[in-house]
Order: sequence, then C-alpha cells, then structure tokens
Amino acid sequence: MAKRPDTDWRIITAALKLGAEEGWRRVTLAGIAKAAKIPLDKLSARFPDKRAILDGFAARINQQVLDAAPDDGKTVRDRLFDLIMCRFDALEAHKEPLRAMLPNSHACAAGGLTKADPALAIYGLCAARRAMKLTLETAGVSTAGLFGAVKIKALMLVYLNALRIWLGDETGTMDKVMAQLDKSLARLESLAGSFLARRPGDGEAQPAD
Repeated sequence: MAKRPDTDWRIITAALKLGAEEGWRRVTLAGIAKAAKIPLDKLSARFPDKRAILDGFAARINQQVLDAAPDDGKTVRDRLFDLIMCRFDALEAHKEPLRAMLPNSHACAAGGLTKADPALAIYGLCAARRAMKLTLETAGVSTAGLFGAVKIKALMLVYLNALRIWLGDETGTMDKVMAQLDKSLARLESLAGSFLARRPGDGEAQPAD
C-alpha cells in the first residue's frame, strides 16, 4: 500500500525554508502555498495563519521526542537529559532554518540577510516554555502550582542556554551541547535536590505509610 502523502509536513517544511530565505515577517500564506505546491484555500483550511504552522511544527517535534526518548528507570536528571537531547536530535534536520530565523542566532549575529522577528522571538519563548513543561511532566516531575512554574522557568533557562550553543556549533557533533546540558542539570540538581529527586519506583525502597 502506497504511503499517504504528509501534506501538513510539506507545508511546515516549506514555511521554514521560506522563513530562512526571506525572514519570517515577510513570509505569507500565499508564498507558503506556492512553495508547498498546494492551493491556498486548502492550505488555509489546514493552517489559518503562520502561527498555526509553527504550532504544527512544535507538535511534530514534541511527538518525535516522546517517541524517541527511552524510559528505563533512570533518575529524573538523566531523564531530563535524554528528553532534551532527543529534542535537539529532532531539531537537527531543521537547524539551518532555525539559525536564520531565531534571534541571537549565528546567522543574525553574522549579519545575515534575514532578521529576527520580535513576534517570532516571543513565540519561541512560549513554545520553549510549553516544551519544558512537557519535558518535566514526562520525566515524572510535577509542574503544578507556583513551585511548578519555577521548575519550568529553571529548565527553560537550561534549555535555552544549550539551544544557543547548538545553534552556533559548527562541529557537526552534539559534544558541546551535551557537556553544557550535563553541567547545567548538575548545577540545578545541587541547587534544588528535591527538584530532580529520584522518581518513585526507580529502584529505591519507598517509606511505608
């Protein structure tokens, strides 16, 4: 049986390519439709605006992370490391468009033709927050309440610092990213042991009720 065409993904990747070439502010739905070779009315029915396309991209990356990340009883710190590295693995194929579009990226710093879009920067921060909330919850860490919000913000800082290194890295490996991420998570663990505490059922005896 022939594989069903993934029209949504074709639209998303066409949008990212145009964003890198023209700058996200200049990209239009009509331009994306032309690049993706799909009628504008059909594209609009799937994605009513550019933000919806970015939401679709984020959702695909999140699903790839959840599908790829192992769950083998490691500590929460190890789980967070694996989940974030799986995210970078999923993003690797889209590194060049992201470098061109995101603020403070290597391309913008080098004076590239594309310029960072403030609205895109705000969207990126919101997307990072949602991603880190999902990361914590997948690792077994509660994100409820005020303390949960603090945890999300702390992990966001860890992720965004690693993202900055990933965007600027020219080596073709993840060595620098992994080293920075491991160092940041170790620091986070030392500052708040309960934040990265071992999950129940990870091999340690639990206190009796």
